[in-house]
Amino acid sequence: MRCILLTALMVMGILFAVASAQPTPKILIVGDSIAAGYGVAESEAWVNLLQERLREQGFSHQIINAAISGDTSASGASRIDDLLQRHQPQLVVIELGGNDGLRGLPLDHIRQNLVTMIEHSRNAGARVVLVGMQIPPNYGPRYADAFARLFPDLAAEYDTALVERFLEEVGQNPALMQSDGIHPATAAQPLLMERIWPVLRSQLF
Repeated sequence: MRCILLTALMVMGILFAVASAQPTPKILIVGDSIAAGYGVAESEAWVNLLQERLREQGFSHQIINAAISGDTSASGASRIDDLLQRHQPQLVVIELGGNDGLRGLPLDHIRQNLVTMIEHSRNAGARVVLVGMQIPPNYGPRYADAFARLFPDLAAEYDTALVERFLEEVGQNPALMQSDGIHPATAAQPLLMERIWPVLRSQLF
């Protein structure tokens, strides 16, 4: 009986050690100032609120926020391989393209950069969430509409999870935007977290 008990304790110890050795699953966010929390206290930014929601829901995932204010899709595409190798994420959230659109860059260039990030992330074994962006019609409604369609079209083509028109709700309410009219204010951060949460949650296993 004593031998059986000792054996059981040893097996439990081995199982515990194996479980403890499992790396913490990671969620990599590649984005611009919207994800970097420009003009907002870090503790109140939607990415931090998302990390808190994960903990509340019992997920052990760690968010790696690699967002850089002013970043473009080209910069994200150039950084993605290093980020994937360094962090080995299970999930990659791509929140880029807004700065490209505000500068009127060619849509086919934006598309190719996003495709690069999607394909490289998948090749590294990560699932992908694409965050759909929209821009004001500074370059005419035709460009703005084509820009907004770029994200659902890519998501459909690559069977990728999509957060549709991420800023639509807050962008139409001046009270939820900072004085520049581009960046969401502190009051908008919980709304952004709630907008992305159902899509991100569907990709966690």
